[in-house]
Order: sequence, then structure tokens, then C-alpha cells
Amino acid sequence: MRHAILIVAGLYALAAGVARADTAKSPDLSARSCGLATPYDVRINDAGVWLRRNGGSPGEIFIHDGTLSVDRQPQTIDDADAVRLRQMEQEARAMMPEVAGIAHDSVELTFDALARVIRTLTGSERKARRIESHRDRALDDIRGSLGEGRWNQREFAETFEADVTQAAEEAAHGLVRSALWAVFTGRAHRLDERADRVDREVDKLVEARSAVLQRQAQALCARVDKLRQLQDALDYRYAGAPLVMIEPRPADTSPDATAIAGHESR
Repeated sequence: MRHAILIVAGLYALAAGVARADTAKSPDLSARSCGLATPYDVRINDAGVWLRRNGGSPGEIFIHDGTLSVDRQPQTIDDADAVRLRQMEQEARAMMPEVAGIAHDSVELTFDALARVIRTLTGSERKARRIESHRDRALDDIRGSLGEGRWNQREFAETFEADVTQAAEEAAHGLVRSALWAVFTGRAHRLDERADRVDREVDKLVEARSAVLQRQAQALCARVDKLRQLQDALDYRYAGAPLVMIEPRPADTSPDATAIAGHESR
């Protein structure tokens, strides 16, 4: 019986942790993965590109068609900066759909891995389909944010984590019920075998697909670096200093330093 209890506990930990562990292998969707960071949230639409933040100065930067506004005040710039600002806007517009696509595929991978755990351990397709509402909500969140040209750093991270966590917790409770039934019907050894198999299957699934996503995410770094170069080349000065929108990433030791997808892997 003690062995059976350990099996149940292990299955609960597996289901509760698989989404967190497997999103750890997904690409970091922020500029941090390129060694750069921005303190701003981003909004892009036909009217232009907005950078906004709470705290810090300037609090808002707006770029459109070679013009620049800072804290809602139009700024005087030279012709060379107008060209650079147009290029920055073009790069930002090109990046957003790519980031949205990577985020979409990362969500799909996460929920595919969780469904694989449920399907293998319970043998039930019906139980595996129960997480689909969480998958749909996570994908809707991406369509309503990145898909609409809006990236709020903290909001995106917290929403994504909540969608995955809720799905994992539901799966964990369902697996525990299935495991307890197996224990009391003398089938605990089968669960032990399935647990070993699912760990190998999920690792294989995640490693193959996350490698592709990681390459796509790294390809965006060239765009981020180009934005940084254009920014650094601006002649415009804000309060006598260069206007900084993208900067080298500081050493990150805070608990939420990897909020989007850069958690420690298993």
C-alpha cells in the first residue's frame, strides 16, 4: 500500500508540474532571450506605435510615419531621424505577428503535452479533451492581445500562467481519482508503468517541437537588434540624453524574472 500511495502522489506531482516544466522548454517571448529588455508595454495599430509604462520617464512614446511624440508632446526631429523612426515602426509591425505565431504554437505545445499525460495515464480520450476549454481560452487571450498588436508584459505573463495552471490542476485532480481507483482495484503496477512511459513520451514531444520554436524565437533577435541599432543612432535627445526604449538586460535574480516562458527546466 505504501508503494501505491507513492504512485498516487507521484502522478499528482507529474500532472501538476508538467505544464510548468514544459513551458520552461518553450521559447522566451520577450526581448530578454536576446540579451535585451524594454520597460515598456507595446501597442501597434494603423495609427502608429505606442510604448507605455507605469513609472519612469518618459511614460509614453509614440512613433508614426517618421514623427515622434513623447508624453503626448510632438518632438522636433531631423530628416535622418525621421527615416530611422519609419524603419523602427516597420520592424515593430513586422515583429508582432511573428511573436503572436510563436506564442500560439507554444500554447499548443503545452496543452498537447498535458493531454498526452492524461491520455496515457487514464487511457481516456474524453478526459484528455476536458482541457480543451483551457486551451481555447489561452489561444483567445493571445488573439486578443498579441494578435491585436498589444503586448502588456505583466498581463500577458499572468494570464498565460493562469490558463496553464488551471488546466494542470484540473488534470491533476482527475488523475488522482483514476490512480486511487487503480490502487483499490489492484492495478497500481499498471500506473507505475504508464508513468514511466508518459515521461519519455512527453520529453520526446516537447524537445522536438520546442527546438523549432526556439529557433523561430531566436530569429526575432535579429529584428530586436536592428531596433536597438536604429534607436542608438537617433540624434534626438530626451532631457539631454539618448531616448532609450530597448536596453541591455540587467542581471535578473527576481522570482518572476522568467515570467513568460523562461522557467527552470526539469
